[in-house]
Amino acid sequence: MTRTAESPWGGILRAAWADLQPAPGRFAMTWRIALLCALVCGTAMLYKVPESAISCYLIIFLMRPNGAENVGQALGLIVLISLIVLLIAPIIQLTAEQPLLRIAVIAASSFAFLYLSSASQLGEIGAIIALVIAFVLTLVDQVPAGEIVTRGLLYAWQMAVMPMVMLAIFSMVLGTSPHRLLRETLVERLEAAALALSGRGRHALHAALEEGLEASGKQVQLARLFHTAPSREISWISGAAATTYRLMLAVAALPAGLTDSVSAQRCRAMAATLRRGGQPMPDSAAGTAEGAPGAIRQALADLEKDNGGSALGAAKPPFLAPDAFTNTDHQRYALKTTAAAISCYLIYSLIDWQGIHTAMVTCYVAALGTTGETVHKLALRITGCLIGAMLGLGSILYIIPHLQSVGGLMALVFSGVLVAAWVASGSERISYGGVQIGLAFLLTILDGFGPSTDMDSARDRVVGILLGNLVVYLVFTQIWPKSAVADVRERLAKALAALARLATLDRAVRAQAVHDAALVETELARAREALALLAFEPRHQRPPEGHVRRLRRLVEEAGAVLPPLMFAESVPAETARRLAEAAAQVDRRDEGRSQPDAIPMPGDDQSDALARRTERIAALAAG
Repeated sequence: MTRTAESPWGGILRAAWADLQPAPGRFAMTWRIALLCALVCGTAMLYKVPESAISCYLIIFLMRPNGAENVGQALGLIVLISLIVLLIAPIIQLTAEQPLLRIAVIAASSFAFLYLSSASQLGEIGAIIALVIAFVLTLVDQVPAGEIVTRGLLYAWQMAVMPMVMLAIFSMVLGTSPHRLLRETLVERLEAAALALSGRGRHALHAALEEGLEASGKQVQLARLFHTAPSREISWISGAAATTYRLMLAVAALPAGLTDSVSAQRCRAMAATLRRGGQPMPDSAAGTAEGAPGAIRQALADLEKDNGGSALGAAKPPFLAPDAFTNTDHQRYALKTTAAAISCYLIYSLIDWQGIHTAMVTCYVAALGTTGETVHKLALRITGCLIGAMLGLGSILYIIPHLQSVGGLMALVFSGVLVAAWVASGSERISYGGVQIGLAFLLTILDGFGPSTDMDSARDRVVGILLGNLVVYLVFTQIWPKSAVADVRERLAKALAALARLATLDRAVRAQAVHDAALVETELARAREALALLAFEPRHQRPPEGHVRRLRRLVEEAGAVLPPLMFAESVPAETARRLAEAAAQVDRRDEGRSQPDAIPMPGDDQSDALARRTERIAALAAG
């Protein structure tokens, strides 16, 4: 095999190019982000809100297609930031003249919120809160001591709250409602099922299955919370979300090459009805069948019910992760990110170069759990930084000298962010690169409260970003490095455990257990993404190729066993036991061991395919 065939970079570049192509709803999301950033910029210029680039960055980073989610997120952040700013006032007074104590407070608060961002449902908001606290406390070095409590806190509060207020108002006026987004999701699922039933490929079907039910569950909750549609419609959409997912699983369980033109036509008719805002009507010619074909027709019939075919709701996840106090990765992530941020703060303080304070900001927004994730994000950050900086420097040289008003600056912000938002609204593989293009562009052109041609400020901020990238890279690759393969094993263990639970259920109950099935699909999809990130890790930290190959095959086998398992007439107890053993084994395997290639492939006989795939999973998990 040639080096070209063995190299993963060709596939990575092709995936990145595919992620840059137009997609439904992408342009709408792009112009909304660009317009809101322009409005935030104009507001900051008119009302003298400092650090307007950070305010716009928050918009690019936090804005979602779901208008209700934006409103809820904005209101929550406004409350949290306001409380933190009030509580931190006495801490500033206490530490203003004691640098060592101030550094200790930054480190403690940073560790606490970064730990919560990793080990709880707080997620990215925890990192933002840690960043705001650190930013406020480091203002002591830039604002006269007598004014830090008033001016410093006011700066930080304005910088964070103003864009959130505008995000909430903007989303209420121009945002897309959650029930409308969910209708679009249902249409996509029905069309993907129709395409597969027509024998025209299953790529769209598998992509829709990998999305799982987490996003649709959140949309249902937001629709109910904000009452964006009548209760009856929300009830039907909630059930239809689970039923359409069951429909896709049943279609995936069909033998390759088998088509069903009748069911495909019904899927298209239902999709057209949903697109018009209607609800499917009962069809007396539904018919019956056994196995996967019967499950398909049953799912289509269930969609015509008032509850959408399912009254089951997803269990609300606990605030803290199950392993919050047992998994040291949470503490290590918080410690490493805090160490990187403090290191950057000490560097630019000791050399008295406050202009590169963006180095500390970089640490909070670039750090992730595994080395592969972090280096991948750093690569996106550096690439985005260079692109954004070039856009900004070009604007300073050729556009800003001709601007005479804030309106012209707003138009420039809109144009530059339009490019960044297009990338940011893509898949997770490239979205952070778009965020970084926007941040570097904004940091370069926004300095003060009007059009500025200050090249020194632009240079300093770009240098700060690159310094932060370097420090994060060194910390995350040299201190407790966690390979992405560890994340693969953890996700595989969760998927196999969910398969084992499904195997213990009765046939009727199992066919309705779509939330466990969705968990399997999403965990396996994330495992595939983590495997792709191994190319970004230092060569000496990567596991042996044989081990990676075994895990990749195990991911594919686990994905292939789900559809037939869901709709099997009966599942032997031995199957459930072996899947449970595989889940326990895969998370504790030695990375140095690999499985030989000569493992028998499952036969074509559908009666024993499930058993043979289970045997294969057990063999791969045993290593």
